[in-house]
Amino acid sequence: MKNTQFGFTLIELLVVIAIVGIITAVAYPSYKSTMAGSARSAVQADLMAFAGAMERHNASRYTYKGAGVGGADTGTPLVFSGHSPASEPVANKKYILTISDVSTNGQTFILKASPVSASIVEGNGDMYLFSDGRKAWDKNDNGAIDSDEYCWNC
Repeated sequence: MKNTQFGFTLIELLVVIAIVGIITAVAYPSYKSTMAGSARSAVQADLMAFAGAMERHNASRYTYKGAGVGGADTGTPLVFSGHSPASEPVANKKYILTISDVSTNGQTFILKASPVSASIVEGNGDMYLFSDGRKAWDKNDNGAIDSDEYCWNC
């Protein structure tokens, strides 16, 4: 009677583990980049919708002032969701949306989207939308908008 054994040898298992490791090392950065790009696209859409909410607020009050929680001019918005993606629960937020600035005369605003720490977009820099239509992305995350960062797809 012939004695046959079934299974894998240690060498075969190590080869499989090495192959899986190599594939993971190559695929994960690409996956992370794709997911961050998707989150940036969602926040861009949310910033545009947020600007629309600010325009509706201005149309009814003739000023952008008072669009924040508690009638504040800046900070967490009352007129729109305070997180992005706005269509998802707050637990899934990737960005925090705020009213960064309203001019003294109440005729201009700056909206800001800040990446949530410990999320796929951490360290990607803030995104801005100005009432005059300008868009900015602090791509190098240095806390300032450089002259070449006045776009969302720089």
